[in-house]
Amino acid sequence: MYKLNFEFSTELSKFGAVDLYACYNCGCCTAICPMGLDILPRVIFRHALMGFQGNISDEKESIFSCLLCKRCEESCPNEVPIAGNIRTLRHYINCEEYNIK
Repeated sequence: MYKLNFEFSTELSKFGAVDLYACYNCGCCTAICPMGLDILPRVIFRHALMGFQGNISDEKESIFSCLLCKRCEESCPNEVPIAGNIRTLRHYINCEEYNIK
């Protein structure tokens, strides 16, 4: 069981540009993903927004499996910078894993 970190979405900005609030959670991005990773990105972004910091680490495999091909961005009705958000999450995970401040 993880504790909620209500500042987590704000803290992510230390690791790179991130825009989680623009996501409508519509699923257009996951429908076109060539990897078939239905967890990305809408569920991951929602976990970050809600403060489920531990869930982000649990989804490490999915986050690093993303090809960053941007097909999801092409189908996004709100033009969310999905690849940039994923890069920021990767940076966060790497820093946490190797205890880099």
